[in-house]
Amino acid sequence: MVRRERDSKFVIYQVLYIFVITVLALKGANLDLRRVALEEETVQVSVRDSLVAVLDSLYSMGIDFSIKIDPNVVVENEEMKQQLATLNKKLEAVKDYVPPPKDEKKPKDEPKDEQTKMQLPISLKQTFIQNTWNTAQNSGSVPATIYDPRDRSKPIKVIPPGKEVKFDLTDQTEVIVAFGTQEEKVKVIPNKPPEIKIERVTTKMNSQDIYVQELQRITAFTVTIIDSRPEQLKVSHSGPISVSGPQKDASGNMVYNVSLRIASNENQYDDWVDKNESLRESDGRYKANFFFIVVDERTKDRVQVGDSFFFTDFAK
Repeated sequence: MVRRERDSKFVIYQVLYIFVITVLALKGANLDLRRVALEEETVQVSVRDSLVAVLDSLYSMGIDFSIKIDPNVVVENEEMKQQLATLNKKLEAVKDYVPPPKDEKKPKDEPKDEQTKMQLPISLKQTFIQNTWNTAQNSGSVPATIYDPRDRSKPIKVIPPGKEVKFDLTDQTEVIVAFGTQEEKVKVIPNKPPEIKIERVTTKMNSQDIYVQELQRITAFTVTIIDSRPEQLKVSHSGPISVSGPQKDASGNMVYNVSLRIASNENQYDDWVDKNESLRESDGRYKANFFFIVVDERTKDRVQVGDSFFFTDFAK
């Protein structure tokens, strides 16, 4: 009798084991067996009816059969799923990544033309100016020839290696420098017109009474002429003035000293006043104008600038 009961229990446990495996496969963990047995969609109807009969018999015997699973297992599984999902995203991001190639040294065998290419023997910073003389130094080891790009039939100048030469340019906007089998273009800038600056260097004309005799003894104005090629300038002046100079300042500009020159005595002064009564100002002073004219003989630029002397009488 005892053996039959053991056999019956063995069969029951085998059936329950198969049942649990089936439920776990279909529904997953953490399940209530009563709920599983009552839901039609969990297992087939025929299987459900058999299991219900077995469960009813167990419950009638006072056996409360349930399965509990440690909830921590579920949590751990969820964390693992999240970690796997994160890893999958990282894999998707890098699966098509191609690392950049490592810096490779340039091959030793460079093209022949690169090996034989020479540096321009005349610096590109060299400034050439239109309508004047220029200089250029050849720092290379082969002759350098300067051409007008509008006419290559005759060079402007040939510069031997290591030499500096002087040559003239006209209205070229650029020149070509040829050396060996190479050539480069160098810009030619316009020749700026000369600049004239006149500065009053006395305070005697600030007084109420201004005397010609005093102004004729001193330098009243300085005139500075600024140009990169002063030797090709023609300077002239007009008006009742005496001019000395030029002297060169620290920048190489031409500087002239200007004094008044109207009369050597009072009679000559009176004659001058009679002839130039129209030059008398409303305040009673006389105004005498003078001008400096500068012409660049190469560019034909002409500049004229003037100023004025003021006086009231010949002498005290």
